[in-house]
Amino acid sequence: MSRTLLLATLLATAAFAGSAAAAGNAEAGRTKVYTCGGCHGVTGYKNAYPNYHVPRIAGQNADYLIAALKAYKTGDREHPTMRAQGESLSEQDIQDIAAYLSSLAQ
Repeated sequence: MSRTLLLATLLATAAFAGSAAAAGNAEAGRTKVYTCGGCHGVTGYKNAYPNYHVPRIAGQNADYLIAALKAYKTGDREHPTMRAQGESLSEQDIQDIAAYLSSLAQ
């Protein structure tokens, strides 16, 4: 019984450590979002040309941002500019960007 409890504790600790390591670093993300502001930081959240609405990403839920960036990266979500941006991001970049953007006030 004590071996089972020890094994369960070790597995739980390893799982927690793995998820903590995968978590984003908001400070690192702050330096990685410089290209995002070109579209997502414009007044009124409308792109000048072609004219279309750009979603506000500051203050979004981190899990949503991670899912969206991964979907752009794989092509499951279509937008030529965002696909190019997503393809250039590592898993850690995505985590960091999501951590930073989700920490901002809406």
